[in-house]
Order: sequence, then structure tokens, then C-alpha cells
Amino acid sequence: MSKTKLKLKINGKTKEVTGPLDLAALLSLLELPGDGQGIAVEHNREIVAKKDYVQTKLLDGDQLEIVTLVGGG
Repeated sequence: MSKTKLKLKINGKTKEVTGPLDLAALLSLLELPGDGQGIAVEHNREIVAKKDYVQTKLLDGDQLEIVTLVGGG
């Protein structure tokens, strides 16, 4: 499979990455937990279940919102 450049909009900022890429791999690239622990992801305005991160293939122009959960007291 050939490598391509993907422009993704992540939390409102454009980021260029090399694809093909799935959501779990992107999270790893961003140094976030690929298993989804402590984060929530919206892909093109749809919430993605943690179990679907590996199956969610990213395409040029996709929009993501990634929220990290912070605990404390």
C-alpha cells in the first residue's frame, strides 16, 4: 500500500500526517493512549466507540475532536 499525505483537522488545527492511518495509530502518533483510556474522540461529528478505533480509517480532510479526561479533586 502506498504512502499518502493526509491533512486532518484535529481540535480545529490542521495537521499533516502520512497515511494510510487508522484512529488508533493516529492517537499513538499524537502520544495519546491508543486504547482510548481517558479520552473521547469525535470523527466527522460522530462519536467513535473505543472498540472501533482500529477499524476507523482516516481520509484526507477528516475532522476530529479529541478530548482528554482529567481527574482530580
